[in-house]
Formats: sequence, structure tokens, C-alpha cells
Amino acid sequence: MKYVLMFVETEGYAEELAAMSEGDRQEAYERVADWFARHSAQITHHAHLEPAHAATTLRLDGPDPLLTDGPFVEGKEVVSGYAEVEAADLDEVLAIARTWPACPVVEIRPLT
Repeated sequence: MKYVLMFVETEGYAEELAAMSEGDRQEAYERVADWFARHSAQITHHAHLEPAHAATTLRLDGPDPLLTDGPFVEGKEVVSGYAEVEAADLDEVLAIARTWPACPVVEIRPLT
């Protein structure tokens, strides 16, 4: 079964990352690269998204479509990347997600 893991960056995590020294930030990026390498047999695709300010949102829930610049939600958490994972079941995906070394929130959804 396929799942998507959405990596959600919080405002606090972004501030923490920005405050790191260049060396510490590089180590954090290397932990992420190692995580992807360790799970490469199950990850079928992944990408890092541009920052939320680069988003365009189209809302179709009103009488007329509303197009705005910016993220799709108002809040201090934004999806910053994703990975598609092939796994036997949710338990296997949870085991993978629990080892994610970066953003503090991972949303998991089955793909159809």
C-alpha cells in the first residue's frame, strides 16, 4: 500500500533551524539525507517544497473562485516537503515516520 508522509514545519522549528550555526545546520541536513538513504527501498518519490510565501491558493468553497498568494492555511505550521512510501501497512509507515529527524510534525495519509 502507498502512503504519503507530509513533513510539517512549525514556526519554532524554523526559528531553531535559522539560529543554528552553518555547521549545525549542515549536520541537520545530513541527518535528513541519511534518513532518506536508510528508507530508500520504500520511498518511491520525495520532494522539498518552496517556502509557504511562494504558494498560490485557489479557494473554491465560495460563490466565486478566490485566488490568493500564500499558503493554503492560515497558521504557524506549513507542509515543507513530502515522501511517498510503499509499505505493507500503517504500522510499517509509522515505524519509518517515528525516525524522521527534522520537522516536528509528520502527517501520514494513504494514497489511492
